[in-house]
Amino acid sequence: MNRFLISLALLGALNWLNGQEAQIDSVLNEWHLAASEADFDTYFGGMTADAIFIGTDATENWNLEAFKAYSKPHFDAGKAWSFTAVERHIYTNGTADIAWFDELLDTQMKLCRGSGVLRKVDGKWKIAHYVLSIAVPNERVGQLIELKKEKDSLLLVKLKQE
Repeated sequence: MNRFLISLALLGALNWLNGQEAQIDSVLNEWHLAASEADFDTYFGGMTADAIFIGTDATENWNLEAFKAYSKPHFDAGKAWSFTAVERHIYTNGTADIAWFDELLDTQMKLCRGSGVLRKVDGKWKIAHYVLSIAVPNERVGQLIELKKEKDSLLLVKLKQE
């Protein structure tokens, strides 16, 4: 009898966690869809008030207001960006009020990697931190380094002076 109750409790907990992951998956899919439809309010409504977005350029580390300012002209033009997850892994803490994830994305830049953190705010999952990076095949890293070394060198000098 005790084993049955323990099994039932574990099954219930597993179903609850799977439900949380399904909610998070849906939030991320809707967030990406809002960008592809240039739906500014829905896109930024999916983020926490203290959200951070880190883009592919070394200078792109934005708080929410700065990211909105950068993004607004793209959304207003009806051409934001289009990211579709082709692989995603979601993890939650024990109380399921914090989650983190990584995803492989099909984008206009070809394959990219997204990762981030979500936090429950008033019972809803919201993106608190997002990092976007371009996936570079290992055998092409040398070419990439050559391509970006001048700009990176200048930026490194500036950053080291600050």
